[in-house]
Amino acid sequence: MIGEYEDYDALGLAELVKKKEVSALELLDTAIERSEKYNPELNAVVHTMYDEARETASEEINLEAPFAGVPFLVKDLIADVAGEPTTSSCKILAGIVEDTDSELVSRFKKSGLVLFGKTNTPEFGIMGITESKFRGAAYNPWDLTKSTGGSSGGSGAAVAARIVPMAHGGDGGGSIRIPSSHCGLVGLLPSRGRNPMGPKIGEGWGGLAREHVLTRTVRDSAAMLDCLAGEDAGPPYTAPNNKKSSFLEACEKSDKPLTIAFTREALYASSIHSDNVEAVDDAVALLQGLGHTVVEDKPVFDRHAYSKSYLQIVCGWIAWEIEQTAVKAGKEIKFEDYELTSWIMGLVGQKSSALDLTNAIHACHQAARMMGAFHKKYDLFLSATTAQPPATIGTLYPHGSDAFAMQVLRRIPFKGLLSKALDSLAEDALSATPNTQLFNQTGQPAISLPLNRNKEGLPIGVQFAAEYGNECTLYRIAAELERAQPWINLKPSLISKTSD
Repeated sequence: MIGEYEDYDALGLAELVKKKEVSALELLDTAIERSEKYNPELNAVVHTMYDEARETASEEINLEAPFAGVPFLVKDLIADVAGEPTTSSCKILAGIVEDTDSELVSRFKKSGLVLFGKTNTPEFGIMGITESKFRGAAYNPWDLTKSTGGSSGGSGAAVAARIVPMAHGGDGGGSIRIPSSHCGLVGLLPSRGRNPMGPKIGEGWGGLAREHVLTRTVRDSAAMLDCLAGEDAGPPYTAPNNKKSSFLEACEKSDKPLTIAFTREALYASSIHSDNVEAVDDAVALLQGLGHTVVEDKPVFDRHAYSKSYLQIVCGWIAWEIEQTAVKAGKEIKFEDYELTSWIMGLVGQKSSALDLTNAIHACHQAARMMGAFHKKYDLFLSATTAQPPATIGTLYPHGSDAFAMQVLRRIPFKGLLSKALDSLAEDALSATPNTQLFNQTGQPAISLPLNRNKEGLPIGVQFAAEYGNECTLYRIAAELERAQPWINLKPSLISKTSD
C-alpha cells in the first residue's frame, strides 16, 4: 500500500476504506511507517499515539463518515486530545495530560479520522517559524535547509511529505497559510467563529486565531469544513450561515466570472521578493485566462498602526498564556521556563494598559469596516501569501543585536522601553510574512494556494481573501484554479528521491 498511499488525498483514501479495498489499520500502518521513515529528518511529529490509534483503527469503522479510517495528525497547540499532553512547545507542560477532547477534536473523530500523533509548533505559536527551543526546528521536505514557516510547521511538513493527506492547523496571524505556502499545500483560514474553540476557551488571541486543516487538495479542505463548521456550546460569536450548499459542493460551482482585486505589494512590510511578485503575476494571468476580471487595487491604510494593533493583542494573550501555563504546571512564573521572545512579548502585554488594548481592538474593527467596504466592489482580494520564499532555518529566529536588545528589556522592563519595542516590532517583525495578519484582524476567510515554484523549486503560495462568512467563493475559485493548473502530483525532493 505504501507506494500508492501518497497519491491519494484524504477523501480518496476514505473511499478505498468504504469500498473495503483497504482497511483503516492498513492505512494507519502505512502512515506510521512513513512517519518513522521521514520524521527523523523532518521533526514534524513530536508526540505519538500509536497504540490508541491502532485500537481505534481495529474497531468497526463508521463507513458513513466522510473521512472513514483516514490517518490524521493534530497540532500540539490549542486542540486537546484526552489523555495526551498539549504543550504548545512550552517545556513546563511536558507530561501534563488533558482530561477531555476539545470540541474540534471530537468533530475530527466523528468525521472518521484516526488520530495517531501531534505535530511541531513554536512556543505559543508565535513568530511564523517552527523552531522552538523545546521541540527543535521542523524541516521543509522541499529543502531540508529551509523553514516550514509556522506556526503549523510540523503539520505542513507532514502533509507535504505524504505522511498524512491532511493535518490540523491553527492560524492566529498566518499560521495555516504561511506553512501551506512554504510546503506547497492548500491552507484555509476560516471566518471568525466558523469552527469551534470550546469548551475551555471562547476564542484564541482575542478572535485573531482560528483552527482548520492543511491539505493537498481543495476538496479535502472543503469537506473538512463541512465536518467542523457550526457553533458549540456557549461561543462568544458564530460566523454567518449564508451558504446555499455545502462547502464541498461549492468546489463544483463556476456560474459567473468574478471581479478580483490584486496587489504586488506587501501589506505590513515595505518590500516583497521578486519570486513572490512573480507568483501573483502568474495567478493574475491564469485568472484572466479563465475569464475573470482582475484589477490592480488594494485598500489604503496605516500599515504601522494596523501591524502594531495586531501585535498589541498578541502580546496581551501571550502574557495570559504564560500565567496560565504556570498555573497548569503548578509552578511560579520564571523566565527560565520560557523562550526569550515569548517572555518579552508577555512583558509588553503585562505592562500595557486597558486603553492600549482598547485602541488595538478598535483598529481591528476599523480594518474590518475597511475590508467590508472593499468587498462591496470586489469579490476577492489576491496577494502573495508571504513576502519571501522559505527562509533558511535559523535566519528568522532572533539573534545577534535583536536577542541582545531583548535581554536588556528583560532586565529593565520599563513600560516606555517596552512601548518602543512594540513600535519596532510593528515596523519589521512581520517583514517576511506581512500579508496574512490583516485577515486575522478583520475576521475574514483567506486561503493560500500552491500555484507557483521559484527557480530553486521551492513552493510560493498566493492568497485569496473573501468577505466575512464567504468561504464558498474561496473554495469555488480555489477548485477552479486547481483544475486549471493541478498541483497534487508535485512532490518534494525528500520523497521523490526515496519513493518506493
